[in-house]
Amino acid sequence: MNVQLFEGERIRLAALDPEKDAEVWSKWTTDPEYLRLLNPDPARPLAPNQAKKQLEELEKDAEKWKNQFHFALRERADDRLLGFVSLYRIEWNHRTSLARLGIGQAPDRGRGYGREALRMILRYAFDELNLHRVGALTFEYNIAALRLLERAGFVIEVRRREAAQREERRWAALMWGLLRDEWRVTRSESDP
Repeated sequence: MNVQLFEGERIRLAALDPEKDAEVWSKWTTDPEYLRLLNPDPARPLAPNQAKKQLEELEKDAEKWKNQFHFALRERADDRLLGFVSLYRIEWNHRTSLARLGIGQAPDRGRGYGREALRMILRYAFDELNLHRVGALTFEYNIAALRLLERAGFVIEVRRREAAQREERRWAALMWGLLRDEWRVTRSESDP
């Protein structure tokens, strides 16, 4: 079976392009729901030139530290920027990493792009980079992320109770983990 590493059914993973992507990235930073789902930090909207600088910094850090990979999620049909997916904090000696992904515009969420991106980045992490473990951090208010990670075979390893405050209540931060062998079982069960 010939499986494309960076091309899925509807999306492809590509390099982030600071020149091309800054305008769209900037718009995402003005969407409170996108920011809420991504992390608990206070919203910090970025102008296009600031977004470009942020993307350039990600690129420089990846080159400098060699412990992170950042990809743009692009729709195959029209090359539109949909979101991003990253492997970061890679510890090569332990063969571990954290994964993070975000889908920028509300109409694109819940359409399976995140599931496809996660499947692709896990294949990259386990089959290409030979990692043993991939982790992910979410907050319990992000129901879509909880479902996505659970369906992919991740298990909750750490629950930091009342770690974030949103919407006048406290929420747990959840650290998830997936081991290579678990991923292989989950992947083989979901293959037709």
